[in-house]
Amino acid sequence: MIIADREVEDLLRELAPQVLAVLVRRFGDFTTAEDAVQEALLAAATQWPAEGRPENPRGWLIQVAQRRMADAVRAEVARRNRESVVALREAEPTEAITDQDDSLMLLFLCCHPALPPASAIALTLRAVGGLTTAEIARAFLLPEATMAQRITRAKKRLAGLDRPFAPPGDDEWRGRLDAVLHVLYLIFTEGHTAVSGVRLRRADLSAEAIRLTRAVYRMMPDDPEVGGLLALMLLTDARRDARTGQHGELIPLAEQDRSRWDRVAITEGVRMTTATLDHGLVGSYQIQAAIAVLHAQATSTEDTDWGRVLSLYLLLERIAPNPMVTLNRAIATAMVRGPAAGLTLTDTVADALADSHRLDAVRGHLHEMAGDAEAAISDYTAAAGRTTNGAERDYLMIRAARLRHR
Repeated sequence: MIIADREVEDLLRELAPQVLAVLVRRFGDFTTAEDAVQEALLAAATQWPAEGRPENPRGWLIQVAQRRMADAVRAEVARRNRESVVALREAEPTEAITDQDDSLMLLFLCCHPALPPASAIALTLRAVGGLTTAEIARAFLLPEATMAQRITRAKKRLAGLDRPFAPPGDDEWRGRLDAVLHVLYLIFTEGHTAVSGVRLRRADLSAEAIRLTRAVYRMMPDDPEVGGLLALMLLTDARRDARTGQHGELIPLAEQDRSRWDRVAITEGVRMTTATLDHGLVGSYQIQAAIAVLHAQATSTEDTDWGRVLSLYLLLERIAPNPMVTLNRAIATAMVRGPAAGLTLTDTVADALADSHRLDAVRGHLHEMAGDAEAAISDYTAAAGRTTNGAERDYLMIRAARLRHR
């Protein structure tokens, strides 16, 4: 069957982490496996649109990548004459392919306890999430060069370990859980609002994050943070159809048609959030899910229980302090105590978020609430200049233009 380039692109994005997981688990060499997978993806992108998709696309990619891997190993063996890796050279490319979720396995494998959590998360975002180094750097509020060095060091650290990609033992799964959940959260966040590009969101990433989180939930249904994260994703993703107009333009929460929200996803998210409360409100994902429930149940922005939202952000800030949490608390503070109080709070994170467009965007919104059109225009314009997402930039420029012509 001949398939369009876009269909090939979507399919390859879905299969890439699965194929990488097979090679990493089989050969134990992350860097070489990653290169081999990229070559296989390039071959598929070239051949499939013209020749048609193979009957087993995943198996085709694995076989091609394994051949590339075997060639690389043979070259290394010839150069170094190292007897210890001859067995790797002889790996059988037609080895049976298991039905297990290789993306989920790769997620846990990359979150290796030998790596610092930040490095494990960055490496996993590359391998499983398919994010670029630049996208990961922005998620961590770091320069791209710094993030590239972090990922390179993580690969080198794993390369020096004995069997770094052996499947975790029963007692190791939970030890890697915090890093795994953080990765899934960041993948979903990038899917919900893409760091760059012309589209507001990347539906493939948010859908994959939800799918993988469901898989983790099936493994650990009694963990309140796993349930909290899945609930948060469902409640947030429920708004996806109302977040953009017919031309892809961004529609802010206050202006969304709430009848277009996915009520099935909201019901499931509310149910899951409620179930996690049996353990107490102690985890950051639980708290964020509880905030999302308040937004999902409100009939309008004005009808939202902002007092409870503010209380939950205060609790979240105590257990998981973060400049973005404070920025969100500033919005809730403005809704409860007025825009001046919110603006004062944004000053406390001005240095930490100096390079983020979100600080200027929030300030623009709060200045607009306060009736200071000139300050709001300046902030919206500054935010538009910093964002690399086309839909966000257009929205911010339109906000500024409307204020100029009032």
